[in-house]
Amino acid sequence: MAIWFKKFSIEELNRRGDKTMSEFLGIQFTEVGDDYLTATMPVTERTIQPIGILHGGANVVLAETVASTAANAVIDLERFYCVGLEINANHLRSIKEGIVTAITSPIHLGRTTQVWQINIFNEKANKPVFHE
Repeated sequence: MAIWFKKFSIEELNRRGDKTMSEFLGIQFTEVGDDYLTATMPVTERTIQPIGILHGGANVVLAETVASTAANAVIDLERFYCVGLEINANHLRSIKEGIVTAITSPIHLGRTTQVWQINIFNEKANKPVFHE
């Protein structure tokens, strides 16, 4: 059974990111499951550190984007909205090129708070590069 308040499309989610940091970093939503949401981000000159690896802050932006979008998708947006309260980042390995994919799913969906888990994977090795 799906957790989402109402049905929505990938295209709708991606349009919400127009003219925002999501668009600037190339973040794109790619899949909606019954209880998870995925988004991708390319490793480009906009997302790397000066030493040529994916910037940890870019990973955090991707994580916040996918989890906040999911959090807002489980509520009635005509009455409420969700914003992040806290994010913890564990950067597990570096990546120099390609695309990373974030997957978020709920740990807790309460009346006034939600907790979402986010994992970010390297497309080539399908190994986690980030865990929140």
